[in-house]
Amino acid sequence: MDDLFAAIAKHWFWAALTAAVVVWYLTVTIYVAIRGAVDIRGMLDRLKNEQVSESPAEGEGPAA
Repeated sequence: MDDLFAAIAKHWFWAALTAAVVVWYLTVTIYVAIRGAVDIRGMLDRLKNEQVSESPAEGEGPAA
């Protein structure tokens, strides 16, 4: 473990850059996942509403 801390102390710039990139990547990934879930939920709600509005009323279906 001391070797790890020694390497980080020696290469502090690269350790900080790596940490910043990981934080940025996690932030973007979480943001995209949340926005995607919201978009999918909205699309499913719109499809459900369109399906309900296009379905024939009771007794108005095609003659069998």
